[in-house]
Parts: sequence; C-alpha cells; structure tokens
Amino acid sequence: MNVITLTADAWEAFLASLYERDDRLDLRRDGETYARDEAVDAWVMSGHAEALRSADLDGDVWGTLEDIEETAGDEEEAWAKIRAFYLERSCVLVQVQGYDEPEDWILTEALARRLGLTPA
Repeated sequence: MNVITLTADAWEAFLASLYERDDRLDLRRDGETYARDEAVDAWVMSGHAEALRSADLDGDVWGTLEDIEETAGDEEEAWAKIRAFYLERSCVLVQVQGYDEPEDWILTEALARRLGLTPA
C-alpha cells in the first residue's frame, strides 16, 4: 500500500510548489514565471484527485462509493471501501496530519510521481 503522510504545513508547501496550466498539474521550476491564475490550492487539487476526504472540500464520499458500485453503513466504512478500491489499483493515499478533521487524498501513481510525491 502506497501511503504518504504529510504535515499540514508540508501539504500547504506542496500545493504552493505546483501550478496548473491547460488542466495539467506540474511542479514549478526555478527561474520560470507563472500567472496568478495558475496557482494551486486544495480546490484546484481536488479536480485532479481520484477521491478525497476533507473538512473544507466536498469529496462526495457517497457519490464516489456509488461510482465504484459499493455500499456502506456510514461514512467511515464508505471511505475505507473507497480507499481499498483505489489502492488496489496502484493509487497513492496522501494523508495530511495536523487538521481538526481527516484530510485524505487519493492520487494516481503517475500524478504522484510527476508531482514529486513518489520516486520517479
């Protein structure tokens, strides 16, 4: 299972190290200039995640559960099934610690690698 744990500060720094251009996320490079609208925050990042659980963003746990044709009795069970589904398909779970509520993001392995979260 590919799980990456970041502090809240490291997560914020990670998001600040990214830019989005033409619906593609990538790492900022030293010496390059980026337009203000290319900045990445959690909302922008959510458009690239396979699934997420966040206090600030609606990750639509129940809709995602329905998409993978599963059912659950409560949100914790639903998230466990979603997490298992994606991790079995070589996705990466990014857990952010330091917030009052769970902050979990599931990214494809290719995206995590391109963004420097996993080795190339």
